Amino acid sequence: MTDVVTLAHGAGGKQTSELIEKVFKKHFQNDFFTADDASVLPRPAGKIAMTTDGFIVSPQFFPGGNIGKLSICGTVNDLSCMGAKPLYMTCAFQIEEGFPIDQLEEIVSSMEKTAAEVGVKLVAGDTKVAGRGQVDHIFITTTGVGEILEGVDTSGAYARPGDAIIVTGDVGRHGATILLSRDEYGIEADVTTDCAPLWNPVEAVLRAVPEVHVIRDATRGGVGTVLYEIAHESNVGIQLNSEDIPVDPGVRGVCGMLGLEPLYLACEGRLVMFVPEEKADQVIEILKGQKYTEGAAIIGHVTEDMAGHVVMTTEIGAQTLLPEPGNELLPRIC
Repeated sequence: MTDVVTLAHGAGGKQTSELIEKVFKKHFQNDFFTADDASVLPRPAGKIAMTTDGFIVSPQFFPGGNIGKLSICGTVNDLSCMGAKPLYMTCAFQIEEGFPIDQLEEIVSSMEKTAAEVGVKLVAGDTKVAGRGQVDHIFITTTGVGEILEGVDTSGAYARPGDAIIVTGDVGRHGATILLSRDEYGIEADVTTDCAPLWNPVEAVLRAVPEVHVIRDATRGGVGTVLYEIAHESNVGIQLNSEDIPVDPGVRGVCGMLGLEPLYLACEGRLVMFVPEEKADQVIEILKGQKYTEGAAIIGHVTEDMAGHVVMTTEIGAQTLLPEPGNELLPRIC
């Protein structure tokens, strides 16, 4: 096999079969992985959730991860937000002619390892090869199906006054990582992505506290954008305490130099949860005992006042309206 992806790898002939056998099948093989036109799967007993997402991040490799890991985490976490155990995924690759095979295998290997953490199976896919300049190296689209846990019903429309608002770790790290990886500002900081698959901590919480009202993945636009979305969906107000919002020191330093708000930087391994106030301490205790959510914190609560708005209490005790996101958010990550 050649050292780089060629147009012949996308033509459906011998080279395509070779790429599938030596790269994709090598890492994705399982009982349901198929060479047929569609995978035949057992039907879950309960309700299912289904989602799809596209990943075009630049650069494709960054501290703590790459586009392959990101593609699995993004879809796993979207299913997890609905209380759905990830079961099956499909993936489609759009690869630029000339992309190195060893880098492709590194991406696919990271997908294999990340999927194995939560037991989701990659069962089918597609590969297209585009001419030089038609694709920024590699794009990945994933679709996932999961089975919703019995008794769980979450939605951005279910926030209630009195709910405690929890984040599962420090905010803004992925956005800062991508920003620094592009090396456009000459800033050096020890920041790595928070990219992680979060089904296991979500399942632990929902098994103990199925009354969780809202779970949302704070990806593009970060925690601040998610909070405004939920405030509008549920027609409630949100009160935050700035001192309680966890931010990595490196991220805080980058934001200080560039005038960015950490709440509006993307996360890829952080969830926002709205839970009944009386259950908040229990949820925090569970999250702190799970991988990837050890830094969980209560950052605010839901109010009846100021419906549709997010209000921040500052370090000096003043209250300020968190500006609603608009226009293009920086850095653009997808």
